[in-house]
Amino acid sequence: MSNLKSHLSLTALSEKILAAAKKAGAEYADSLVASGISTNVDVHNGALELAERSEGFDIGLRVFIGQRQAIVSGSDISDLTIDEMAERAIAMANEAPEDQYAGLATPDQYATTWDTDALDLYDKSPEPLAKLLEDEARSVEAEALGHKGIEQVSAASASYSSSEVFLATSNGFSGGYKRTSRSLSCVAIAGKGLGMERDYDFDSRIHQSDLRSAQDIGASAARRTLERLSPRKPSTGIYPVLFDERIAASLIGHLLSAINGASIARGSSWLLDALETQVLPNGMSLLEEPNRPRVGASKPFDAEGLPKQKREIIMHGTLMGWTLDLGSARKLGMNSTASAARSPSSLPTPQAGNVTLTQGVRSKQDLLSDMGTGLLVTSMIGSTINPNTGDYSRGAAGHWVENGQIIYPVSECTIAGNLKEMLLRIIAANDAQEHLSTRVPSLLVEGMNIAGK
Repeated sequence: MSNLKSHLSLTALSEKILAAAKKAGAEYADSLVASGISTNVDVHNGALELAERSEGFDIGLRVFIGQRQAIVSGSDISDLTIDEMAERAIAMANEAPEDQYAGLATPDQYATTWDTDALDLYDKSPEPLAKLLEDEARSVEAEALGHKGIEQVSAASASYSSSEVFLATSNGFSGGYKRTSRSLSCVAIAGKGLGMERDYDFDSRIHQSDLRSAQDIGASAARRTLERLSPRKPSTGIYPVLFDERIAASLIGHLLSAINGASIARGSSWLLDALETQVLPNGMSLLEEPNRPRVGASKPFDAEGLPKQKREIIMHGTLMGWTLDLGSARKLGMNSTASAARSPSSLPTPQAGNVTLTQGVRSKQDLLSDMGTGLLVTSMIGSTINPNTGDYSRGAAGHWVENGQIIYPVSECTIAGNLKEMLLRIIAANDAQEHLSTRVPSLLVEGMNIAGK
């Protein structure tokens, strides 16, 4: 069982909120409480530009009266405010339309045991002082500016956060967990006037000891920026496109959106009729792994108290199921995949976390060599995705490739295709980053439309 001693204060607060809901007339209720602290430091031109710290509570109460539900939230944890929140929630529920699919999980559906220590989501080392964060931000800026051709650093930031969440329901579930986060980022600028280019690098980890060095991040941001100088427009035509690992996850993100239970229940998805059909190449799978240690989206249970476990979303190219919370599952006559996500102020919605796409056996450089002439995409702007057809169009920048070699940087072009067709012919490299919650390598897509000069 989770170590509830570390959650006693949030436990007591949740019990107080549920008691107020019952007193106000709720038949059933749940409470989601979050507490946290965060510190963020920005440096610009060697001087401290921003230092901010925040701490506090967010409390959310959802009440049910029959098949009517309402949710209220706030940040004041006084008894008076909690009583007023409960009364307001009941008044809202009485006016809400009936929803035959609304309701808590049944007691037998709830998670009963979990091991938060195994997830290793909380760094027990001391909270870093603001001065340490400032020094890190100064170091990342100085490293980037030390590269010839970098004119300025538009943003150098370091941050730390620690949070705790606790979910309790009126029919028997209670549990919570803590997590920490450390991040460091740099945005560098090269060139002048209309020839200015920018790029970035960052790292975000649960444990401070895992964070990449300021020197590594600053140097990477500088290198990527300098590589973008003097871009050209590529030729218009149909060419292979290699999505760099930094942005390849966006393709899988579009896939996950299309199989989200809320979209399926609305009938607005380009994969509406794709269940148990092939959506990725043979031999390629997509797994949800919510129990990976030291990964940002790991959690022991979902926002409705259901136990999280490994799930085969796509197996050997075949779509095995939708991503469902209780509401969307009931609408579709299925079982929840324990995929509910919510904040204290929102109703549960389905959301996949910690997904892993099967990697290939070749490197990104091998795929560049194989593609011959085409486009390596390293950044994208804007997005036009038709949710019903999967038609895809995005602005892109990166590098033009000829005979398997990078020739010159590219900007101001558009790449287009249809996601159904694109995903069926992706070729994966072997460069996925292990610590990311969306673990996706660089992806090569043959035959995309490129609009340039």
